[in-house]
Amino acid sequence: MNTTVLSKPHKLRRVFVWQLPVRVYHWLNALSILVLIATGFFIGNPLAILSGKEASDLYIMGTVRFIHFVAAYIFFFNFAFRIYWGFVGNKYAGWKNFIPTNKQFFKDMWAVIKTDIFMTKGSELHTIGHNRVAGFIYFLTFIAFGIQCLTGFGLYSATSDWWFPNLFAWVPAVVGGDFMLRQIHHWTMWFFILFTVVHVYLVFYHDYVEGRGEISSMGGGWKFIEEEIFEANKKAEEKKK
Repeated sequence: MNTTVLSKPHKLRRVFVWQLPVRVYHWLNALSILVLIATGFFIGNPLAILSGKEASDLYIMGTVRFIHFVAAYIFFFNFAFRIYWGFVGNKYAGWKNFIPTNKQFFKDMWAVIKTDIFMTKGSELHTIGHNRVAGFIYFLTFIAFGIQCLTGFGLYSATSDWWFPNLFAWVPAVVGGDFMLRQIHHWTMWFFILFTVVHVYLVFYHDYVEGRGEISSMGGGWKFIEEEIFEANKKAEEKKK
C-alpha cells in the first residue's frame, strides 16, 4: 500500500529581500570570478607553444591576459559598488548583517552551525536575509576580495602605464616582492574556489530544507517566509528601535 507523507501546512508571506543592485552585483561578481579563475590558471600554467610563429600568430597568452584584466576591472568596480551599497541599501544588504558587533551575533552563528553541520533539530534559527554564518563568511569573503584586488593590481602595475594600476605599485614592496605577491594572489584564488563550492551546496541545501525559494530569490528578489517567522523578526526589529 502506498502512503503519502504530507508536510504541515504553513501560511507563507512573499517578502522582497534582494534589491536589483544586489542581484546584479551577485551575478556579475560570480561571472567575473569564474573568468578570473579560468584565465588565472592559464596564465599561471600556460599551454606549450611549439614555435615562435604560432606564438605570434595566435597571441594566446596576450588574449588570455587581456580577458583577465577586463574581468579584473569589472570585479574591482563591482566590489567597490557593493561596499557603497552596504551603506545605502535596504536592511538585508546593510553591513550589520555581515560584521559581528555583539555577543548575540556569535550565539546566532552557533545556532546555524548546529543546524547546518551537526544536523541538530530544534536549534534552527530562521532569518529572512542572510543567516549569521553566511553573513560572517561573506564578510571574510569581502576581505579576500580586497586582498585579491591589491595583489592583482600590484602585479599589473609593473607592466602597465595607466595611472590606475600604478596606484598599487607600492604593494609588492609591502609583501616582500612579486614572488610573494603571486603566491598570495594564487592562494586567495583557491579560497574563492572553496567558497564557491560551499556556497552552492548551502544554497541548494537551504532551498530544499526550508523551501523558501533561496535559488529563485537571487533572480527576482522575492523569498517566501513563514508568517510566524516574519512577525517574530518584525517584533525583534521593533524592540531594537
